[in-house]
Amino acid sequence: MPVARTAALALAAAAVTAAAAGCSGAAARSSAPSGPASAAAAGSASSSPPAAGPVSLPGSPVGVQARWLLGAIARLPIPAAQVTAHFDQAFRTAVPPSRLNEALAQVHSLRLDAVAAESPTALVMTVTANGTTRLKVSMTVDASGLISGLLLQPDNAVPVPSSWAGVQRQVASVAPRTRLLVASVSGGTCRPVQAAGAGTPAPLGSAFKLYVLDALARAIAAGTVSWNQLLTVTSQVKSLPSGQLQNEPDGTTVTVRQVAADMISLSDNTAADMLITLLGRGAVQAAAVSTGMTDPGRDVPFLTTRELFVLKLDDWPRLADRYLALDAAGRAALLSGTIDRVPLSSLNATLWTAPRDIDSLEWFATPLDVSHVYASLAALAAKPGLAPVASILQINDGGLRLDPGQWPSVWFKGGSEPGVLTLNYLATTNAGKKYLVSVLTENPAAAIPDSSAQTLLGAIKGAFQLAAG
Repeated sequence: MPVARTAALALAAAAVTAAAAGCSGAAARSSAPSGPASAAAAGSASSSPPAAGPVSLPGSPVGVQARWLLGAIARLPIPAAQVTAHFDQAFRTAVPPSRLNEALAQVHSLRLDAVAAESPTALVMTVTANGTTRLKVSMTVDASGLISGLLLQPDNAVPVPSSWAGVQRQVASVAPRTRLLVASVSGGTCRPVQAAGAGTPAPLGSAFKLYVLDALARAIAAGTVSWNQLLTVTSQVKSLPSGQLQNEPDGTTVTVRQVAADMISLSDNTAADMLITLLGRGAVQAAAVSTGMTDPGRDVPFLTTRELFVLKLDDWPRLADRYLALDAAGRAALLSGTIDRVPLSSLNATLWTAPRDIDSLEWFATPLDVSHVYASLAALAAKPGLAPVASILQINDGGLRLDPGQWPSVWFKGGSEPGVLTLNYLATTNAGKKYLVSVLTENPAAAIPDSSAQTLLGAIKGAFQLAAG
């Protein structure tokens, strides 16, 4: 929903294979989160960095690209021709020039402080951004010397906990309400390893898009939709960011596969609404039921992102209160008769800085439900003609950056709005073992700080390491 957050500026593209399985409600060791603690420090450093002597970049292919990047950031935006000249095709597919410039816009200058690690195709360096903030920059290049991966993250990274108690504490520090599921998955079954509130519904944010992808895959399997089918961007389906399709001129055509890829990897809200319009909201509701959602009635009618924006931005809170007072049939009538007719131009998202009805006006699921929809998507991805499902889910790893030597496959979808932050992963080890980590956090009283995503990423990385043992 509102720009989906990760803990860092993570820009990468990958095409590997993954599989998943859903959790049953089997009991796990569970310790309810303790009361909220202050989040671990993360994000921008507030003090000036120490002085550094002259530092030079290597003359390797990745060093050449790093030198270009430092100069290009001083002259933003980067022209599309330069993006094509310096980034490989897979990266540009996942992160088009507009998205790259949007993500880099917060960085106005970079000063090289040190080269921490290097090889001909990979480089890690520390830099000072905007004169004050220490960052770690990781870059990789492909066999042709083009940039294939780029990650900027705070140099003061949050510690990765080495115990389950530490994982629980770190998750609980983010918000007053948190749900956690860590599970081992094998042969279509799931064994919870750690759980806290894993069976309790919570707001999902943009992780609801997993259900849209599931419904799409079912339609393609049934032959009613094809990956190469063209969809048209119109004013009626445009939503607010995150994403980029809302910036395309009316009449632009995009393949179903690209729309689905944008919906998952860029969390493109217009892409999600285009697919819901194509499939019908009933198909997405049916996918929620078929995947075993605990309480699918909470998501009926299944809202588009534009409808949620209207409910939280237009005549707030009167329109939302009117909607919430109705039953499912009344809500559907209000959507079609009133809410869907509100022009996008009348919505001002800058006014939405605090939580608004996150307990009643959102999309809802449990961490166990997340495991079930991943299982369904994995089963669908194994069917003829549905391999793109796996490829789409693996374009963006949400900034987790597990060691690819140990974890060659990662699926990710997260989501956020003021008061909501969710991160959901399924990763496969090089030995073929699969682990799921789903974290849903909410604070009805205040927005969750951006730095909290970094805190959760540290906990999630620790959870994967502990689970794999």
